[in-house]
Amino acid sequence: MGETSKTIQGGSGEEVWGERDARGEWKPDSLPVPSPLFTWPWRPVKILKYLFAPVGLLWPYNLIVALLAVGSWLWFTPSLDRTVTFAPGWIAEIYLRNAVLLLVIAGGLHLRLYVMKGQGTKFKYTDKWMARDDARFLFRNQTWDNIFWNFVSGCTIWTAWEAVTLWLYANKLIPYVSIQEHPVYFVLMMLFVLFARQVHFYFVHRLSHWKPLYDISHYLHHKNINIGPWSGMAMHPVEHLLYLSGVVINWIIPSHPIHAIYHLMHAGVTPALGHTGFHKFAGKGKSERGMSADNYFHYLHHRRFTVNFGVEVVPLDKWFGSFYDGSPEADAALAAKRGNPKLP
Repeated sequence: MGETSKTIQGGSGEEVWGERDARGEWKPDSLPVPSPLFTWPWRPVKILKYLFAPVGLLWPYNLIVALLAVGSWLWFTPSLDRTVTFAPGWIAEIYLRNAVLLLVIAGGLHLRLYVMKGQGTKFKYTDKWMARDDARFLFRNQTWDNIFWNFVSGCTIWTAWEAVTLWLYANKLIPYVSIQEHPVYFVLMMLFVLFARQVHFYFVHRLSHWKPLYDISHYLHHKNINIGPWSGMAMHPVEHLLYLSGVVINWIIPSHPIHAIYHLMHAGVTPALGHTGFHKFAGKGKSERGMSADNYFHYLHHRRFTVNFGVEVVPLDKWFGSFYDGSPEADAALAAKRGNPKLP
C-alpha cells in the first residue's frame, strides 16, 4: 500500500488503526462490512454489541438525535393549535431552530477539525484541506459554498417538509398516535424511523445518480470529493426535496409528530458527522481510543462515485451489487468493471 503512516505527516497514533500511503490517503485496517443485523446466520452476541456498544448503532449518536427531537418537540416547536393555518411566524421559528442545530453540530465539528485543526490530519482520510480559490465552488471557497447550500436550500426545505407535516397533523389529515396511550409503539416507531430512513436514503441516492438527475442536481454534492462537516447537506434544492421526502412515511404509518421531527432532524444533522473526513476523534493517551467520527463507507462513495449508495446498517449495497470496501480486491474488481487498469 506504499509508505506507512509512521513516515508521513499525520502519524502519531493513527498507524495503530490504519495506514497512510505516499499520496496522503489514510485507510483504516478495519474495512467496512455489512451490519450483523441482516447477516445470516445471526449471531446474537454480535448483534447486541452492534446495537448497544459504547459506540454502537443506538448509542451515542442516534440516541442523542432522538433526544434532540423530543426536546425540540417539547420546547422549540409551535403547538399544533398554531400550525392549523400556515403563518410566517411559526414557520420561521422552526427554521431558526433547525438553523441553530446545523450551526452547532456542523459548525462545531468544522470549528474543531478544520479551523482549530484540533487533531491535525490524524485519522483524516486525506491530508488535504477544504478547497480555496477554486472556481468550482461558490465564492471560490468550498466551505462557504457548502454553508450556503446548507442554510439557503437545505434548512429551508427541511423546514418546509416539517411545516407541511405539522399542518397535516394539526388538521387531522394524517394518523396521529398518542404517547400516553401507546408508549411501546412510540419507542418501536422511533426505531422503525431509523431503519426506514436508511432504506429511503439508499433508493433516493441511487436515483440521484441517474444521469439526467445527476446532471441537474446531484453533481453539486459530488463537487465535494474531499469532504468536511458542511459537505453533508451541501445539495441542490432538487436533491434536498428528494432526500428529505422520507418523512412522507410518517404521513402514512400512524405516528406522533416527534417521529416526523426525528426523521427530518436525523436527515438534517447526521450528514455532518458522516462527512467529517476523519475516521476517529483523536483520544488522549497512547491507545488513541477516540470516538468514531466519519463513515469510511460513505467516504469511499465520494472517492469512487458509483458504489456505496447507502449505509452498512441496512446492507442494500451488498444485496444490489454496489458494495465496496476499499480493499485491493475491491479495487481490482471495480477497475475491471470500469475497464480501467488503475483507479485514480
